[in-house]
Amino acid sequence: MDSLYGDLFWYLDYNEDGALDISELQEGLEDIGVIQSLEEAKKIFTTGDVNKDGKLDFEEFMKYLKDHEKKMKLAFKSLDKNNDGKIEASEIVQSLQTLGLTISEQQAELILQSIDADGTMTVDWNEWRDYFLFNPVTDIEEIIRFWKHSTGIDIGDSLTIPDEFTEDEKKSGQWWRQLLAGGIAGAVSRTSTAPLDRLKIMMQVHGSKSDKMNIFGGFRQMVKEGGMRSLWRGNGTNVIKIAPETAVKFWAYEQYKKLLTEEGQKIGTFERFISGSMAGATAQTFIYPMEVMKTRLAVGKTGQYSGIYDCAKKILKHEGLGAFYKGYVPNLLGIIPYAGIDLAVYELLKSYWLDNFAKDSVNPGVMVLLGCGALSSTCGQLASYPLALVRTRMQAQAMLEGSPQLNMVGLFRRIISKEGIPGLYRGITPNFMKVLPAVGISYVVYENMKQTLGVTQK
Repeated sequence: MDSLYGDLFWYLDYNEDGALDISELQEGLEDIGVIQSLEEAKKIFTTGDVNKDGKLDFEEFMKYLKDHEKKMKLAFKSLDKNNDGKIEASEIVQSLQTLGLTISEQQAELILQSIDADGTMTVDWNEWRDYFLFNPVTDIEEIIRFWKHSTGIDIGDSLTIPDEFTEDEKKSGQWWRQLLAGGIAGAVSRTSTAPLDRLKIMMQVHGSKSDKMNIFGGFRQMVKEGGMRSLWRGNGTNVIKIAPETAVKFWAYEQYKKLLTEEGQKIGTFERFISGSMAGATAQTFIYPMEVMKTRLAVGKTGQYSGIYDCAKKILKHEGLGAFYKGYVPNLLGIIPYAGIDLAVYELLKSYWLDNFAKDSVNPGVMVLLGCGALSSTCGQLASYPLALVRTRMQAQAMLEGSPQLNMVGLFRRIISKEGIPGLYRGITPNFMKVLPAVGISYVVYENMKQTLGVTQK
């Protein structure tokens, strides 16, 4: 292989200066059809350029390919369960099951077809090496990682399942860069869609008083009462809570995974759901007072609170510590249906795409993944929305004059008797309206931040 790799180096070295720059690597590899984008070339270049001089010399190029080949050999052996030197569809199904991903035999055949060069419906070592030689993945877990249900996409909801990271990402420090990129993306996304979020809260709290509050009327009312700036009231708290919530959720998720899985065992969908729900509950317990303050600031009139600190001080003085946990129970209960349906719908959509649309690759591409993520989280929201509405009402009850201070069950009864079932879904329109822009903005910022922070893999 050394002579083949050497010939390839001199083929790519257009200007024959004994080193490859990024444009030579990209153009040359695109010419021979082994990569499709500058992003892929950058990943190879960054990994191979050991001395960071902005060029790949002959030794660096050879070392990258040899190191990568070793990793590919290990990945191949981990899939070749019966050690016959070939990978079959059943072995792919078995391997992905150990990673918590369930696929059918037909879907596994699609994976094989994308790698199989000679049409035998099995993949030998040469086919495997040729296919993945210039793909910066290092093991089978990363090969199927594009199907991971990533939470780098922030839709402004606190109930999402936390992100997962490989051991390599944890050791290299990539995990905190990804979390930071996700946090910044969430802050920009939430700030961009904050007017819709505040409108949702106003409709949830005041909907029963004024059945006529619609989207345009609500916006007009808010601008009339406090000017354009008032549309972002409560957003500061919504952004500030991203960091502590993400940190606690990530830490708790890792702990619960260890409790629920045996040493060395990969986490399955059910364990992921339980771990994620419990991590969400732990994070919510920690940051819940900020949720209450976000609602109070959003519902408050101009001048009622001068900021987060003033809001906290007034709640403590007039209502005591207990007020910071009003609506905590319905909020906690909402995590279960949200996380469960979100994960289940995502798995269903993924499976449907693989069965019906995957032809020469199992990589669905950005738009499909964003669509699956947006649709699954929307279904999750639809299921947990009545609990979210009751939570918001409980958080804001003390601000409404003449309103009885009801518990969760009492509020459910009151809403259904006065407004019927539709009353439990007040404000859901602006909530759904913000999903697509939130996903789009979050994704663009997330990808740009990953590049800025030097996150080489998703």
